Amino acid sequence: MPVSQESTSSDAPQTRSQDSSPPPGLSLATSVVSPDLPPAHEAASSSSSSSGRWSRDYDVCVCHSEEDLAAAQELVAYLEDSSVGLRCFLQLRDAAPGGAIVSELCRALDSSHCRVLLITPGFLRDPWCRYQMLQALSQAPGAEGRIIPLLAGLARAAYPAELRFMYFVDGQGPERGFRQVKEAVLRYLQTLR
Repeated sequence: MPVSQESTSSDAPQTRSQDSSPPPGLSLATSVVSPDLPPAHEAASSSSSSSGRWSRDYDVCVCHSEEDLAAAQELVAYLEDSSVGLRCFLQLRDAAPGGAIVSELCRALDSSHCRVLLITPGFLRDPWCRYQMLQALSQAPGAEGRIIPLLAGLARAAYPAELRFMYFVDGQGPERGFRQVKEAVLRYLQTLR
């Protein structure tokens, strides 16, 4: 799971008003703000008494192996480009450079409402993915809808035993399961109101 990161000026957090145009180098997908929802940086800086969706920095943490980075980026782009504008944590983009891997993985889980586990052959081989999966299960062992397994490139028999009490999204289905993941996240967020 650890991936080397290089910080560039476009990686730095950008604070701007809703009316301004996106800074050069940022795609429209990462800068569009839904008019009825506060921007992520405002939600993150709100008081600790905030509730509902804005009580955490992210709606979704996407847990994936390093070899599945491209698939994880596609999933995040799909979720962030939706009309709701889901706020996603993607390790390569959002982890603090220089941060301890264990601390960053735990921070990602703590600061996200839902956890999508992109379960692939690479995920099953990666000890950091296993750590993050077990950490997610220990933080929310019976929380309906907070953990969303997305099975891709594996037979059902390879589904991790620790998750057998949960239904998974089949990544071989329509839209590679991305739509089902989005709907599951939105369903969970509805319970926060």
